[in-house]
Amino acid sequence: MSGSLVGPAVQAETYTPDKLLLTDYPVITRTVTILAGQTIQRGHLLGRITASGKYIISLSAASDGSQTPCAIAADNITTGGSDASTGVFEAGEFNEAGVILGTAHTLASVRPALTARGIHLKAAVAA
Repeated sequence: MSGSLVGPAVQAETYTPDKLLLTDYPVITRTVTILAGQTIQRGHLLGRITASGKYIISLSAASDGSQTPCAIAADNITTGGSDASTGVFEAGEFNEAGVILGTAHTLASVRPALTARGIHLKAAVAA
């Protein structure tokens, strides 16, 4: 046999956990459309605009349906001048300290709507 023996290549990336997910509690994800002009970070609470079905950061003062949070952003995304698709969490158990609240929302104000959808916010407990 001629030639040299070549082993498998290994690629490494630095993993930095954000502790958004708390346990092995079942998580449900879905791909949604984010409205143009948004800069969203993983963990942002998102609301759905009733008329278009597109998602934006949930703000308490909104009146287009998005004032009620219904999902948590699974990834960072900047949409720029056009709508874009991204993944969201629609159910699961999440670290309340890892969730990013929109203007005028509090954990107490969002918890009922999220719990009704199967999104549970809990304080992380140190081991």
